[in-house]
Amino acid sequence: MTARIEMAGVSKAFPGVRALERVDIRIESGEVHALMGENGAGKSTLIKIMTGALRSDEGEIRLDGRPVQLDSPGHARALGIGAVYQEVNLVPTMSVTKNLTLGREPRRFGLISWREARVRAREKLRRLKLDIDVERSLGSYSVAVQQLIAIARALEDDTRVLVLDEPTASLDANETELLFQVVRDLKDHGLAIVFITHFIDQVYRIADRISVLRNGRLVGVAATAELPPLKLISLMLGRELEHVEERLAGSAALTEGEQVLVAEGLGRRQSMAPFDLSLRAGEVVGLAGLLGSGRTEVAKLIFGAIKPDSGRLQVGGSPMTTHSPRQSLRHGMAFCPENRKAEGIFGELTVRENIVLALQSKRGWLRRLPKNEQDELAEEMIRTLAIATSDADKPAGQLSGGNQQKVMLARSLVSGPRILILDEPTRGIDVGAHAEIVMLIRNLCARGLALLVASSELDELVTVSNRIAVLRDRRKIGEISSADITREAVIRTIAGASS
Repeated sequence: MTARIEMAGVSKAFPGVRALERVDIRIESGEVHALMGENGAGKSTLIKIMTGALRSDEGEIRLDGRPVQLDSPGHARALGIGAVYQEVNLVPTMSVTKNLTLGREPRRFGLISWREARVRAREKLRRLKLDIDVERSLGSYSVAVQQLIAIARALEDDTRVLVLDEPTASLDANETELLFQVVRDLKDHGLAIVFITHFIDQVYRIADRISVLRNGRLVGVAATAELPPLKLISLMLGRELEHVEERLAGSAALTEGEQVLVAEGLGRRQSMAPFDLSLRAGEVVGLAGLLGSGRTEVAKLIFGAIKPDSGRLQVGGSPMTTHSPRQSLRHGMAFCPENRKAEGIFGELTVRENIVLALQSKRGWLRRLPKNEQDELAEEMIRTLAIATSDADKPAGQLSGGNQQKVMLARSLVSGPRILILDEPTRGIDVGAHAEIVMLIRNLCARGLALLVASSELDELVTVSNRIAVLRDRRKIGEISSADITREAVIRTIAGASS
């Protein structure tokens, strides 16, 4: 059977990175094909090649059996390949009609015929069974409707392939089902649909087949019904289930320290379903789950970087009445975010200025830290964490990734927290810095600090955690305690299998 679109032996390299290595993938007409993989697996590169945004270094693309060379996204659209991305790439202040016909406006005698444009807009929406006022601004509609409008724009009469990249990331359950009804209808009309998501449950609801990428290689293709969630997750993570042979001494023992944090029903619509979580002094609680499972959302909800709309939070036995980062700092919490460049490090500021920033914020800007006190704190942290810098006045942006990570940790520690939240503390750093940060987590725990650690590194979590809260599809689905913590137990919980 001739595939609707087929990519054979596709490779792509960037300076220092082999993004794709001889990938073969085929999508049939009338099929929803899920493309799965963790960050860096190669999904985005593959999709950009499929839609003409990138050219492959080698390999071939065939559309209905005929070789094609895609020179641009416009050329791909002309050949019948459309794409809709997670962030709706339309203009919210413009009308639905203008968004649907932008750049393709019908003209009469050289002028735009808005009457004809409205007719075309309604025809496009009718194909998706969507009956709305096309003169209203796009931004006045829900995110789900905006996604459907984006799909309508991507679809032409001759569209043969539709790529949906994380289309449900901002949708609730009802909105997701509305989108899925449209996807099933398009499938029934013969479209080949590439569906990219991090929601495992959604894959098993909508996809006919699954292809899994890992480190730029295709590592598995199977009919959805023939690929159990446990096997899918093992393919994505790159190892078969195995026990970690050794955990750090004392990590398995459940601490009996004072309860310093209790979250009950904490959540935010479209970000994270309500969850319960507690922390004790001297305890490390890990947050495990695949990309998009809600690890970062849980960390930010507890710290107040995302404002919850349900539940309550107690810190040290006192309720958090006003939930914000400033209040969290005052209650003894500190947070090291995942994206150190965008949310953590101020590259133009010096190492010293970065280190004292949280403490200064906690004290208030009217109570300035004396320069000599800043110098003492910075030098102590540089020495304690072995931050490789020529001096404290060097711009933090000139440090290596691992040392920037240490600067963020130093900033958190000098504020004197009782609770430290670490989101991907070892991402993007070298092996040596990785080992030092893991050792630091152990030492902080021994000193009575309560740690909440979100990480995609399962071995790391298994090594340092007293308990692990397991997340999937932005829900907390389980918790593993003490000696029961193994890589196998975590993966089985993510997959929904009994341990």
